[in-house]
Amino acid sequence: MRTDVLIVGGGLGGVAAALAVLRRGLRAVLTEETDWIGGQLTTQGVPPDEHPWIEQFGATASYRRLRDGIRDYYRSHYPLTEKARGQRYLNPGEGRVSALCHEPRVAVAVLEAMIAPYRSSGRLVLLLEHTPVAVDTDGDRVHGATLRGADGDDVHVTADYVLDATELGDLLPMAGVEHVTGFESAAETGEPHAPEAAQPDNMQAISHCLAVEYRAGEDHVIDKPEQYGYWRSYHPPVWPAPLLSLTAPEPRTLETSTRLFQPDAPITDAPVTADQSKDPGDRELWAFRRIFSRRLYPAGFADSDISLINWPMIDYFDAPIIGPPAEQVEQHLEAARQLSLSMLYWLQTEAPRLDGGTGWPGLKPRGDVLGTADGMAKRPYVREARRIRAQYTIVEQDLSLAVRGDAGAVRYPDSVGIGMYRIDLHPSTGGDTYIDVGSSPFQIPLRALVPQRMTNLLPAGKNIGTTHITNGCYRLHPVEWNIGEAAGSLAAHCLAGRTTPHAVAADPRRVAALQAELAADGVELHWPEVRGF
Repeated sequence: MRTDVLIVGGGLGGVAAALAVLRRGLRAVLTEETDWIGGQLTTQGVPPDEHPWIEQFGATASYRRLRDGIRDYYRSHYPLTEKARGQRYLNPGEGRVSALCHEPRVAVAVLEAMIAPYRSSGRLVLLLEHTPVAVDTDGDRVHGATLRGADGDDVHVTADYVLDATELGDLLPMAGVEHVTGFESAAETGEPHAPEAAQPDNMQAISHCLAVEYRAGEDHVIDKPEQYGYWRSYHPPVWPAPLLSLTAPEPRTLETSTRLFQPDAPITDAPVTADQSKDPGDRELWAFRRIFSRRLYPAGFADSDISLINWPMIDYFDAPIIGPPAEQVEQHLEAARQLSLSMLYWLQTEAPRLDGGTGWPGLKPRGDVLGTADGMAKRPYVREARRIRAQYTIVEQDLSLAVRGDAGAVRYPDSVGIGMYRIDLHPSTGGDTYIDVGSSPFQIPLRALVPQRMTNLLPAGKNIGTTHITNGCYRLHPVEWNIGEAAGSLAAHCLAGRTTPHAVAADPRRVAALQAELAADGVELHWPEVRGF
């Protein structure tokens, strides 16, 4: 195939990049390893982690269309009560982690609707279940990539620009792009939380999420997982209790905290708030990541809520999945899956209840909302990817509240978007526990999207020029979308102006022209006067 822009990876960054390219009249090929687009929002099953001002500002217009589309989908297709239907900021799951907790399959439907007109016109080709296997390069340029389909057949796509929107930055080593993994050293970055020596194999945990409902009086206990014995006795050195328990560190203070789990709690009229700046929301785990709330429907319509298990206790940090040989990576992916299944089995059979009993055998996997048969997400939740060596690397002292204080984050003259989240690093493969510290509302500098050398390959997700530490706040849903949208816009801008990303980044007038295009598309480039958390 021949196209203007090839986007490899159909996660949030990839979809946003494709839409940006297509809005400018160009053609694109978008590829995805699974049969769903949406990445962390869908195939990984993670409700959007967002800042407390998301309903008013702090996101691109197209990301708002996605959010509005999800709410409208429920209003159009679900028998909500009139009270629920009338809620301006409907939270379909009434989860406490996000103001927009919802079923992943709904997000897939909305994302597919957003790209549908371009597929019908032929300007977008979507290749599902295609994995990148090779990249063609000539010096500092990329000419295309080869994708292998689920049937074993290869498709070769040539393009003027290639965007890496994969979950792990898979194209970077294939194309010989200078990149980094894991923890940089304090000597390199000057970051307060960086180690003395670089630790390239020290990466954040992955988590294989799963969805469950609760049916009292029924028995839905799964077969005992193969690795249950191992995980049942597993007590990490950085953990205050066995991993299969309700006890874990409090991420922000590292104090030991035992959570509640109450799938059988009665329905109440108490309002549910989702504002992580005031309350992380994880004290009671059933409501924490609830994605379907039965109290939004007429009595008798639904027998149970649906809740997503994405808790500290299913974080897999035994080893990284970037770096080891392929067969070892598969072993680690299976171990992460076994950990999550073991947590479910423990909850069904051994977990302590408030009434003094043990286990909730009525917990039933709901793989249908995740597009699977076993209740598991299609892919593990990936928090950290390979990252380009960029023209500018965002470091902790650019946005840390402890460092910046009331001055706010660094204001970049080449801002191509904004984001906000705490610097939230989960336990890592190097034996570190949480690094979870306050952040200021920040910008996305154009130079962080421009590789040091390669001229027409751009990052479009978690693989931009951040560090291990700043990735902790640049990896969240609205930021990844903004990064992808900016990368797609940059590629289209360069094609229209017969220029390159390096030339744009080096010329303030060209930067301003790109910023004007982004602003016209509804990309916010600057924050109002708000403080971080």
